[in-house]
Amino acid sequence: MTSTRAVHAIRPTGTTDTAFPRLGTGRRVLRAVAMAATVPYLTLKAAWLAGSHTGIPEGSILLKGGASLAVANAVTVAMDACVIVLVLALTRPWGRRVPGWLLTVPAYVATGLLTPIVLGFPAQAVVKALGMGAGDAAQAGRQPFLDSWVFAVVYTGFIIQGIALAGLFVSYARERWGGRRLGAPGQRLPSPTGVVAGAAALAGLVAGAAQVYWAFGGSAGLPARQVDSYSVETAMVFGAHAICAFASGAGALMLARGGARPARWPLALTWTGSAATLSWGAWMLAASVGVNFGTDERATAVTSLTYAGQMITGLLAVAVLVRHIHSRREK
Repeated sequence: MTSTRAVHAIRPTGTTDTAFPRLGTGRRVLRAVAMAATVPYLTLKAAWLAGSHTGIPEGSILLKGGASLAVANAVTVAMDACVIVLVLALTRPWGRRVPGWLLTVPAYVATGLLTPIVLGFPAQAVVKALGMGAGDAAQAGRQPFLDSWVFAVVYTGFIIQGIALAGLFVSYARERWGGRRLGAPGQRLPSPTGVVAGAAALAGLVAGAAQVYWAFGGSAGLPARQVDSYSVETAMVFGAHAICAFASGAGALMLARGGARPARWPLALTWTGSAATLSWGAWMLAASVGVNFGTDERATAVTSLTYAGQMITGLLAVAVLVRHIHSRREK
């Protein structure tokens, strides 16, 4: 996908700076695709900030959002704009001079926010195509929110962004930090990492089990409106979050255990799973205690505890991930 040849940036004084890999066609395409995929979301959000109601049906709770909704829109515009900056940092020479944490943190958050969408939205499309989408009763139980085409356009863009960013970040990490060494087989991580990994697995099991229960139609602990609007489509969303919680705990256990097998798959599971559980747990917990755009329904104690459990799972798993990375750099 990429060329291994390198070019050097020449300073005005004639000294050479860090070597930069020359981008191959694959990464150039990924860069263009990732940036283009931000356009639909940014365009819609900009239109809403300007007062347009494009894609918002009559009676939607979003029409009652007021200033709080405008702030939320501005924040999410900034978040998606950060994707463009991140893509450029991963593919331009100046990105090699950016501190590692300043690239890793937004890449981690982007992974977390996009992964459940990458898993869940295509699954929803499949069940719709098979005729198992939301029935009339479930549709009636939903408050007007957004026109269906908005989800199709925006979520398709998010999926493309997620896949393109993953390809760019993996290539970047291999060249800057020696990704092959991070993914090589290794010894068991020293204590107390194993205890932390076990706690991550347990927390992930509990949080994931709650999502599985709701995915199969369980109603205990859910707000009444979510119970009324349940369908196979919403089950796909719960299932995606369950997969991420389980992956987070399983990946952490495998990283802590070490062994003769390559660590790249446990590394990928821990990175992706912990990012998704931590980011979405934090996002949903913040939303549950924040402004609810005109409705009188907030998250229940059970759902709030589940969001907190997702956060705890992610934090414990990422602690194992960081320990793994430091152990490989010490060699």
